[in-house]
Amino acid sequence: MSKRISILAMLLAFLAAFPFSMSASGNDDHNENENLDVKEIIFEHLGDGYGWEVPFAHVYRIPLPVIVKAEDGKWFCFSSGDLTEIEVTENKETGKIKKHLVPVMKTIEKDGKTYRFMLAHEGSHKDKVVELFPLNAEETQKAKEEIANDNGKVAEYIIEEDGTYYREYRPLDLSITKNVAALFISALLVTAMVMGLVRYYRRRGLRAPRKGMGFFEMLVSFVYYDTIKSTLGENTKKFAPYLLTCFFFILTMNLVGLIVIFPGGANLTGNIAVTLVLAFMTFVVTNIFGTKHYWKEIFWPDVPLFLKFPLPIMQVIEVFGIFTKPAALCVRLFANMMGGHIIVITLTLLIFIFAAFGTGVAGGATVVSVLFSIFMLLLDVLVSFIQAYVFTLLSALFISMAVVKEHEHEAKEDETYPQLERRDRQEIAEEKSAMKKLANEMDA
Repeated sequence: MSKRISILAMLLAFLAAFPFSMSASGNDDHNENENLDVKEIIFEHLGDGYGWEVPFAHVYRIPLPVIVKAEDGKWFCFSSGDLTEIEVTENKETGKIKKHLVPVMKTIEKDGKTYRFMLAHEGSHKDKVVELFPLNAEETQKAKEEIANDNGKVAEYIIEEDGTYYREYRPLDLSITKNVAALFISALLVTAMVMGLVRYYRRRGLRAPRKGMGFFEMLVSFVYYDTIKSTLGENTKKFAPYLLTCFFFILTMNLVGLIVIFPGGANLTGNIAVTLVLAFMTFVVTNIFGTKHYWKEIFWPDVPLFLKFPLPIMQVIEVFGIFTKPAALCVRLFANMMGGHIIVITLTLLIFIFAAFGTGVAGGATVVSVLFSIFMLLLDVLVSFIQAYVFTLLSALFISMAVVKEHEHEAKEDETYPQLERRDRQEIAEEKSAMKKLANEMDA
């Protein structure tokens, strides 16, 4: 225990001294901290990209394939590395070299025609691949007038490059972006874990696995027996494959997103497009396998007549509920995971923000930020399990309400109401006996 405490103390001392070593580089670092764009850094991490950041070298990217369909219908596939280049600038006063990643134009010659692609700088297509078309003299003059009328801002469909004006067109984009690649990686990890467990049981029969495989088998048993089977009953085998896939796929994406370096770092479940697709799949399964009793309860529920006719009040509420249930699944998973990422990034950026206030403040901020970041990462690991479990549990509940049959619903009511009636009769008898006893005492 004493060794652990001494190691922790040395780590804290190093973190406290780290800003002092940073300050030795002069006032240039303070100027960089003042120009630190916190919002841009946060959204760059949370967003998607055409390349994967190299660990500990932010300007370098692991290239990914860009697949786009041009305006004339022709398809092109090239590396995302062709759309950017590293620009090196040197501070003449300090001699410090700084590297920036800047977009460049990708030119392709095909069938005697020149195609130009680039990452857009401005507008609604910012940081997306667009196709460029050079403007003629008349179109250029019109573009200049539009730019002048827009207070000097470049219109969304115009890009100025080396004094030449281009028309911008957003092509059909099927590129393998960072999030898409991370989805493939997560799917492969889940498949490898499941097939590993299957191979284990094929080789060793019913002998219980140990270590990592044992933990994975424990999770499978917990989700299957304590969550899915207890909710769906006889329909377990029909829907268990989908629900188990949801649990482990979401859990894997959550945990991979917490890893800083490749193949982690992609904020998948913090991307509402990913959670929307997952919620949509639950929506499809729920409504496709919905029974007649499920649809009858939506369009003619068991409520007083005035609530459903002539004004279909309950029908509107029930139909609205069909869409709000998967929407709640989508937003809950998205908000929890994105919030955790934002908190960790913000705590880390506090180190560089407080560095401008002096070495003493920076040292204290470094220790506090690192400790709280570690705590939040550990909490995010727990949240990753909880959110995967909650999504699976609610999906199982929604499916169970949709596949229930009318005779099963009536059987449950028959099992419940007689018990309530017996209890009510017993309570009434006890109340009558007490009142009779009280009346006798008053007569006496």
